[in-house]
Amino acid sequence: MIPFAFASHWSLSVLFQSLFQHRYAAHRMYTMGPRTERALHLSTALVQGSSYLDPRAYAIMHREHHAFADTERDPHSPAHHENPLRMMLHTARRYAGLLTGRIAAEPRFLGGHPEWPAVDRLFNQWTTRIAFGALYTLFYKRFATRRWHWALLPMHFVMGPVHGAIVNWCGHRYGYRNFKTRDASRNTLPMDVLCMGELFQNNHHARPASPDFAAKRFELDPTWQVMRLLSRLKLIRIAQAPQGEQAALPPVRIRENSGGALAASPSL
Repeated sequence: MIPFAFASHWSLSVLFQSLFQHRYAAHRMYTMGPRTERALHLSTALVQGSSYLDPRAYAIMHREHHAFADTERDPHSPAHHENPLRMMLHTARRYAGLLTGRIAAEPRFLGGHPEWPAVDRLFNQWTTRIAFGALYTLFYKRFATRRWHWALLPMHFVMGPVHGAIVNWCGHRYGYRNFKTRDASRNTLPMDVLCMGELFQNNHHARPASPDFAAKRFELDPTWQVMRLLSRLKLIRIAQAPQGEQAALPPVRIRENSGGALAASPSL
């Protein structure tokens, strides 16, 4: 029961992080109606639980990552940190500053992200994070049958940041490159089920507006397959992106759609 629960939580957490915070909040690779957006927003919060990542802070930091990839201004680049832990701590400080407003982001990185203040305030509170942690602990107390099961428990508390660390550390250090880019991005796994396509970093940095992170026949992006299914069910509308997009990134352009809501240009 415990290994199955851990694998399920891991897969769902990284899927929603890729689908909602990354491809929607940061890049707007698809659009959807307000009810569907709320449902996806709330589902992301419930699945991520104690490691919920605020869509606004995530979107800003990820746009900074693309603009300053592997430079000193990159919020999470392994090129400037000795180990993944140091990179995570640096990223955490930047994220916390953006979340609380202590750090002001450049105007070009603002806007176009989903907003639901009530949900974001609730799930960003430490009391809520601790409550989810207590639920995870109670679950383990009920179903853990081996001592090594308990070694998995702490991972549930920080699953979101751990996903980000794996993607940004491995995706800029290990693997192969399909495209020449101005950064050190790499594709770590040709069949990336572990991180739902997020480890195709070289493909993504070369074609940041493409909703499909796979570029070769042997590559598989699970999140893209989920997006295709949601599109067929008419729950989302996938934006058409040029496949040969260059890696050079212009500033984020914020435009107003027909419904009056702000949407970020998919160029970042």
